Amino acid sequence: MSQDAQTPAAPGTAAQGSSPSSGRYYCGPRSALAEVHRQRRDLLRRACSRHTRRQHLLQPEDLRHVLVDDAHSLLYCYVPKVACTNWKRVLLALSGRGPGDPRAIPAHEAHAPGRLPSLADFSPAEVNRRLRAYLAFLFVREPFERLASAYRNKLQRPWGATFQRRFGTGIVRRLRPRPGPDALVRGHDVRFDEFLAYLLDPRTRRDGPFNEHWERAHALCHPCRLRYDVVGKFETLAEDAAFVLSLVGAPGLRFPEPPSRARAAGRDRAARLFRDISPFYQQRLYGLYRMDFLLFNYSVPSYLRLR
Repeated sequence: MSQDAQTPAAPGTAAQGSSPSSGRYYCGPRSALAEVHRQRRDLLRRACSRHTRRQHLLQPEDLRHVLVDDAHSLLYCYVPKVACTNWKRVLLALSGRGPGDPRAIPAHEAHAPGRLPSLADFSPAEVNRRLRAYLAFLFVREPFERLASAYRNKLQRPWGATFQRRFGTGIVRRLRPRPGPDALVRGHDVRFDEFLAYLLDPRTRRDGPFNEHWERAHALCHPCRLRYDVVGKFETLAEDAAFVLSLVGAPGLRFPEPPSRARAAGRDRAARLFRDISPFYQQRLYGLYRMDFLLFNYSVPSYLRLR
């Protein structure tokens, strides 16, 4: 992208028209939830100023995770393992590309390539126009809970066979001293400590970006370059999803949120997995995901031993 097309280089003007503080999406008295989201935006802006340095110009591929709903003037940056399947279902329902009830849309259809346009598919001028005028939002999650969820779903569960062959076999080959022949073929038994060692191995980053399921949220959505009007959180998913849908004029559309016990189980799982990791590796891993903790105002988990 040229500097002119690179609106993210100047986030203060990129989405000025869609900023909630401008009043476009907020009419009447400010609700308590609207105030929560204003505070989140302010915290994000201050964290970006404090913790980011000179950044590269974003290329079209950097916008691949930002999905577009032109009918509702909506931009959504999806982060895997943060209810993105259900948000894609909702966008398909909103845009008329699927049934009106998001829960009726199979997961494989929600993720099918081309079902939802990406901001990367448009010309620089069209990218800039949408960034200026559309409501932009993303959803984030406590980084280590998200990481534990990615490990469980992609490298532990039987339905993760494709990921196990693609990534698990390489992890086993590189990091396990005496791997068995079955593990070398299937990659089905990667331990959590092996997965973390793979993430921390410099060779992994030299091979290319992380897979989107364990890539840092800020590296997928560039929140210090793109202005997001709503920063939703997995921990307050129901309230934040309803808030977004009310802003786009679809308050009757029900977001298919997971049961609260599933979120509690995710917290317990992360604590259980990380307690078996040495303080040295906990510290290094926190350093790797530190920007997500800082930008989205997450505290250091109590189960970590960083001191």
